[in-house]
Amino acid sequence: MLETIIIIYSMYTFMKIYISIMQIGYINEEKHKTPVLMSEQKYLVAGNYAVANSKLGLVTTLVDYLMFIWWVIAGFTWLSSFVQADGAIVEAVLFLFGFIVINFIVGLPFELYQKFKIDEDFGFNKMSPKMFVLDTIKSSVLFFTIGGAIFALLAWIISSFELWWLWAFTTMFTIAILANVLMPTFMALFNKFTPIEEGELKVEISKLMEQVGLKNDGIFIMDASKRDGRLNAFFGGLGKSKRVVLFDTLVEKLNNKELLAVLGHELGHFTHGDIWKNIGLMGLLLFIAFYLFGHLPDTLFIEMGLRPSAGVQIAMLMLLLPLLSFVFTPFMSAVSRHNEYAADAFGSRMGGKENLVSALMKLVTENKSFPKSHPLVIFFYHTHPPVIERLKELGYDASNAK
Repeated sequence: MLETIIIIYSMYTFMKIYISIMQIGYINEEKHKTPVLMSEQKYLVAGNYAVANSKLGLVTTLVDYLMFIWWVIAGFTWLSSFVQADGAIVEAVLFLFGFIVINFIVGLPFELYQKFKIDEDFGFNKMSPKMFVLDTIKSSVLFFTIGGAIFALLAWIISSFELWWLWAFTTMFTIAILANVLMPTFMALFNKFTPIEEGELKVEISKLMEQVGLKNDGIFIMDASKRDGRLNAFFGGLGKSKRVVLFDTLVEKLNNKELLAVLGHELGHFTHGDIWKNIGLMGLLLFIAFYLFGHLPDTLFIEMGLRPSAGVQIAMLMLLLPLLSFVFTPFMSAVSRHNEYAADAFGSRMGGKENLVSALMKLVTENKSFPKSHPLVIFFYHTHPPVIERLKELGYDASNAK
């Protein structure tokens, strides 16, 4: 059984590496062709940024594979020898803490390289090393408190119920929904939210929300620029009351009409029920994951020199979940791309087609998003259609537009 899982994981890793290599080659060729949506210089920079990210992703994929092999052959056994505690739940929590911390330490150099080398070179990173350390400490405190409680609950469920995988799925699905609702609260620990000034923009955003039956629960500007230079915005909450959060970078770069068109696009997702569709798809993935990994035979753990304790079972689920997610990714990405086209159409009606076109062109330029990708990358990973295709659907031919 262990040999079969290693072979399957090896095939998954090979596929990811192949896709990354194809993407690197494709962009290296395309970035020297006639530019679209950007000036020649910005087009080349966006291409270089995409290649740098793909190369780093290639390296991290290889490291993840080596870590997977180490964990299943020797790592779990080694960690188990260190974790000795009274009580199955405490032992499980300590084992999982060790599993997460080791993976974090191994991945830290790549995170630092991404932030302080790649993002720094391309003008995105605004974070100082001190801020990074403080953010890491805050994240760690949250993880060890909230994550520890979740691990303890899952360990208790595994130890108490024969159909533990079903109860564990129900628990994690509920927590995932709550996390979506509480996301702005957690973000407030790292960012400052300032209520938007009284004026035309606030009035127009409120009107926009009223048109689709949503209640304005506050419009805030988030100081995202102190960490990153990218443009973004989001709505918080799952009910009719929504909190609107605009990145200060977005407010700086887009005019009011473009902002309203972008928010109109996001409101399209709510009107079409895309949030619930995404939650449903996530629930389906979690259900299948817990069912499959909840039925792993005890012989697998014996082959690894372990007993199927709660901590090991949860860690194995976390280790194999990316593999299952990869299988589901093309379907979920296709659904998401379809939803993006529909949201664009809705946003163009709400905020004006020309304003949405203008906003999309600014977003792709300011975020240094290379407008083309290899078909395999689009098929597997793109939750949004290529911006050229989105503009074409809006009636704008971007094939030779600078």
